[in-house]
Amino acid sequence: MPAITIPALGLMMGIASIVFGVIVMIFPKILNYLIGIYLIIIGVMAIIAYLNM
Repeated sequence: MPAITIPALGLMMGIASIVFGVIVMIFPKILNYLIGIYLIIIGVMAIIAYLNM
C-alpha cells in the first residue's frame, strides 16, 4: 500500500472541507458532528502519513 504523501493529504483535506461545507449549508444543525468526524479523519491520516515516513 503506497504511503499517503503530504500533497495527497492536502488534497483529501480540501475535498473533505468542500463536502462538509456544502452539507453544513444544507443541514446547519449537523455542524458539531461534521467537525468531529473531520478532525478524526484528518488526525488519523496525519498519523498514518507520519508512521509511513
